[in-house]
Amino acid sequence: MKRISCRMNQTVNLFLLLMLLIAASPLAAQEGDAQSTFSKHEDMVVLNDKPWNIEAQAHILDDKITPTSSMFLRNNGKMPKGIDANTWTLTIDGESVEASKTYTLAELKSTFEHHTYQLTLECGGNGRSEFDPPAKGNQWSLGAVHCAEWTGIRLRDILEDVGITSDAVYIGFHGVDEHLSGDPDKEPISRGCPMSKALQDETLLAFQLNGEDIPLGHGYPLRLVAGGWPASVSGKWVNRISVRNKIHDGAKMTGSAYRVPCQPVAPGEKVKDEDMCIIESMPVKSIITYPKSGLMISEGKALTIRGHAWAGELAVAKMEYSIDFGVTWTECNLEEAANRLAWQHFSAEVRFPQPGYYEIWARATDSNGRAQPMVLPGWNPKGYLNNACHRIALKVD
Repeated sequence: MKRISCRMNQTVNLFLLLMLLIAASPLAAQEGDAQSTFSKHEDMVVLNDKPWNIEAQAHILDDKITPTSSMFLRNNGKMPKGIDANTWTLTIDGESVEASKTYTLAELKSTFEHHTYQLTLECGGNGRSEFDPPAKGNQWSLGAVHCAEWTGIRLRDILEDVGITSDAVYIGFHGVDEHLSGDPDKEPISRGCPMSKALQDETLLAFQLNGEDIPLGHGYPLRLVAGGWPASVSGKWVNRISVRNKIHDGAKMTGSAYRVPCQPVAPGEKVKDEDMCIIESMPVKSIITYPKSGLMISEGKALTIRGHAWAGELAVAKMEYSIDFGVTWTECNLEEAANRLAWQHFSAEVRFPQPGYYEIWARATDSNGRAQPMVLPGWNPKGYLNNACHRIALKVD
């Protein structure tokens, strides 16, 4: 009995030592940091922790307004530390301003009118894991999208207050996140958009997310939010906006980053940087959020499905589902968007003709008549813009 007891004690001690080592590991520390900066749903999937890249699963995106806990996270560098909103400033500068100007966060909030919009943000690489041959980058499945409620001030109002010159063509954002190398002279990301997008009503410098201060992981205390375009345009931890007389040339704006071939290419084909075009409005897409794939239901029972659809700068005009692999399609109930650039909610009651295995496919069509493809769309080297139909599997007994 003593030997058994000793061995058990040794096993317990080894287990406790292992737990201590895991708790002290960099990954455990990063997990702790993530949990302290946003409330991550337990079903979120961590793709990378250096930097943080985390996506949702379809079933936890069922809310009409995405809760913070289910919002995907895409970082390019290390999250900043020691941010003090009381001393935070925003500078507007660049070749195309009459004179640079700096505002405190308090001045921005008190000087300019506040606006609230539900805005769809989707990573340009959402769905990258399906491309063949594989594309480099985070292997997102379908959960790098959300539509939350953002409150802030219109970028347009600030630019009008500063004064921009007639040669302005682009804006670029700058944040305080740290480059992975630790080099203070390098920016992890500094993207932007044409003036036409910057001046839209819905393009905000936001300071609230779902009615509360933006969590650090999502850009506290100030984030640029430009719905309908790749989420990389919506810069986090923004402390400077440059108004440019040319296309912005910051980090992740040049080369092949967030660009697709200007003309269709064969899978695996190499494409020169000069033959790549910047992604702007995102394509039409949809996702089934209820039920969760893998459901089993009884014969004769109707099934309610629901989900969301979006179309970049456009509206979704029609939503359909198929239970016979795309042979026939049935129209869903489709709600109007809460505001421009918000996703739209759909639902339908589905009945199955006999027992067996089924897939429910979802297909959205935008206001210009363009529908989602049923298969993977054109291959591109970076694995962007996969808007193939989402489908779930179930069995009827």
